[in-house]
Amino acid sequence: MVTAEKPRAGKGFAGKKLTEDELMALPDDGRQYELVDGRAREEPTGARHGRIGTRLIRLLGTYADPQGELFASSTGFRMASGNIRSPDVSYMSRSRLPDGPLPVGFLDGAPDLAVEIISPSEDEPDMARKVVEYLASGAKQVWQVFPQSRRVVVYQSLDRVRSYAAEEELDGGDLLPDFRCKVADLMPEG
Repeated sequence: MVTAEKPRAGKGFAGKKLTEDELMALPDDGRQYELVDGRAREEPTGARHGRIGTRLIRLLGTYADPQGELFASSTGFRMASGNIRSPDVSYMSRSRLPDGPLPVGFLDGAPDLAVEIISPSEDEPDMARKVVEYLASGAKQVWQVFPQSRRVVVYQSLDRVRSYAAEEELDGGDLLPDFRCKVADLMPEG
């Protein structure tokens, strides 16, 4: 088991770099961690964040099955950079999933769709780095959900970016062509 200092929001553990196995062996303390540049980084979330993620999984679920799998925020994906990222919600098409049972550990490459729900405390350079890593590792779309401004920014590449306001309809593009949802329906007030 790895012993480490208690992490602070958005900061990595002090001390030695961790391996993937050591990340997997961290105690189940109710926190979520990503492996970034060899360091475990806590990804804190709150109630509103969790509600939006759950709502997205429910809404996407009808359209994802049977052509792929949805994953919750506890699922780690091995990026081309070597980092392990855990989007808040992710979708991977069956054609990209390994044959047979899913691994106990991390999946190789980014999911086809990576959704990040952005908290006010998030570090902007890290948010941008995640988008780059997801796209470089095989993601076809990255959604950044901004609850405070009630908008969603969709990246299909670094050059193909579209922002959706609360009253606009978000769609699943080529990945989930039948999915449509008003942005406001993802983030009900209150």
